[in-house]
Amino acid sequence: MVRERIAVLLVCTGNICRSPTGEGVLRELARKRGLEHALRIASAGTHGYHVGEPPDPRAIEHAGKRGYDLSRQRAVQVTKKDFESFDHILAMDRDHLVLLRAMQPKGSRAVLGLFLDASSQWRGEDVPDPYYGGAEDFEQVLDMVEEASALWLDRIAASLCLH
Repeated sequence: MVRERIAVLLVCTGNICRSPTGEGVLRELARKRGLEHALRIASAGTHGYHVGEPPDPRAIEHAGKRGYDLSRQRAVQVTKKDFESFDHILAMDRDHLVLLRAMQPKGSRAVLGLFLDASSQWRGEDVPDPYYGGAEDFEQVLDMVEEASALWLDRIAASLCLH
């Protein structure tokens, strides 16, 4: 059976650095490949520290330099409903994957995983949290997220039979 649309949720702590960066990159790369109508992409945080706030200004700035617009995003917190409305919930690090597994209701259809597991180079690794770092940390996150996003899109396109 060919699926019509796949829903992907990217998750980090407060939904202001890593996961909104992933959302913006994945969305733009999907648009460039003509896959934007085949996907629903969102991001959320496991903690409600920043609900309603835009991404960190440094994340917006660095992503913007590469052509990714994060400015319209607003932080949200993961809810139990997400486990029913998303096909894939991808944690930006192992700690959040553990939290997501603990939150996941029995019988949930969502497949949980690490965002970097799409990459053979970084399989099982964490996207580092740039929040307390500098410009080089935000750039490193973008490098990792761009590569993993392209690989996730390859997998998604294959699952949709859209080679």
